[in-house]
This record gives sequence, structure tokens and C-alpha cells, in this order.
Amino acid sequence: MKDNVLFGPAGSPINYKGKAYEAPKYIQKEGLDSYEYQSPYGVRIGQNAAETLKKESEKYGILISMHGPYYINLCAKEEKKIEKSLNHLIATARAGEWMGAYRLVFHPGFYTNQKPTKAMEISKNTINKLFEKLEVEGICEFTFAPETTGKRTQQGNVKEIVELCASFDHFEPTIDFAHVHARGRGFLNSKTDYNCIFSTIEDNLDIDMLHCHFTTIEYGPGGEVKHHILAESDEYGPNIKDLLENLVENGWKANIICETPLRDEDALKMKELYKSLI
Repeated sequence: MKDNVLFGPAGSPINYKGKAYEAPKYIQKEGLDSYEYQSPYGVRIGQNAAETLKKESEKYGILISMHGPYYINLCAKEEKKIEKSLNHLIATARAGEWMGAYRLVFHPGFYTNQKPTKAMEISKNTINKLFEKLEVEGICEFTFAPETTGKRTQQGNVKEIVELCASFDHFEPTIDFAHVHARGRGFLNSKTDYNCIFSTIEDNLDIDMLHCHFTTIEYGPGGEVKHHILAESDEYGPNIKDLLENLVENGWKANIICETPLRDEDALKMKELYKSLI
């Protein structure tokens, strides 16, 4: 059976000492398939480095995605914060185009004491502004991938992410299963618990490959608290085997980016388990 699921680290491998934009060779030698370049505190990669990353990823067959800055808030009340968020998204799209990133991941924002429906309205208005600015900038090769979020104060439950992606071209979801688990205070405890996520996606979106994040996660009343390694999944959850069995049985194509503290080592464990299931 052909591998439908790819695996890779969120950021450079833990023992890799080189430049981030030259990591694909190392990742390929490890036996992994993908790489999510991280820009959580601002897009700082230049055009030459980003284009080198594209060349290296094509040479070694590594699928590239990019995580944008944490400072983005599509539904902010203040116009200045909206403008800053737009600038971060444009910078992400520009760098993503240089590096050939197939997804541009970002967190949508915070409700900030607004009703979710009002936050969604503001987010959609912000995205319309984003498209206008991208056209002016001449940026056209992009697919934004808003991510399900782990805290209950954040915009980004599964239905909200799917609604955003169903409303705009060039938008596809990032499903962070740990965030869904934490936001739901321990929602994903069996293989069948994933069915409602996949059915929501299938009923509303037409996508070829699902972009995913996965880690074992600690949560509290407000949602996400801390990421843990895969070996701690029995203590904290969710369990990667439940997800992989669901993907295999339903023939889903997916790219799973590992966000545990042992990002590449645990990604390899995920891939090994996947291989045993197909």
C-alpha cells in the first residue's frame, strides 16, 4: 500500500546544528518526509535563504510548510492590531512563496470578550482585506492554513476553522489534534472520537491532503497547558495510534507535523507505527 501519510518535525530536528533552511537533507536522511519551518516571533528569513530551502526541499523530496508569527489576531477589536496582523500574514505569504511552502499555518486569534459570531465576522472582514493587500503586493502562490487552537479563549475550534476555509479560496485547515483534545478537556480518547472531526471536514471542504499537528498534551480548565513527549501519551493523551488507525481505515492523505519536545524523534516513532498499520 502506498504511504498516504507523511511525517515531519515542527522546526529543525533537535540534534541538527546547521542552518534551518538547509535542514531537508538531514530530515531526509532520518527517514522523514516533511518539515514545518517556524517563524513564531516574526518572519526573519530572507529571500536567498528561503529560496535555498526550496531548492533543498525539492532535491531531497521534503514537503515544506511554514508556521507564521504568533502575534496574528484576525478578530482583534483594535484596528492597529488588525493592521499588524495583516502585515505578519503578508510577510508570511511572501516568504512562503519564496520557499515553496504548500501551507502557511497561523493561529486565528482571540475572542477578547466578543461573541464567537462577532469574532468570526471581524475575521472574515480581515481576510478580505488580506486578499486585497496580497494582490497589490503581487503575491499569488499561497495557501493559508488556519489552525485549530488549544485554549478556549481563542478563535479556532474545528467548526470555526472549517467555516473560515469554506468561505475563502486559498484557505485549507490545519487540524492540531492535541489542541482539539485540550480545548475539549480530553475529547479524543478512542479511534471513533476522531470521526466527528473528519466528517465535519468532509461535509464542508474538498481537500486532497489534510495538514495536521500532533503532540501529547497536558490541559486544564482553560485548555492547553504544555506539550509532552509521545511516551507520555498514556498519562496525558491523545494517543497517536487512534488517529493513525482512523486515517488508514478511511484512506485519508495527511501530513502530520510532530510538535512534541522530541519533534523529529517522535515523528519517526509515529511513522514506524504507521508503517506497522498499513
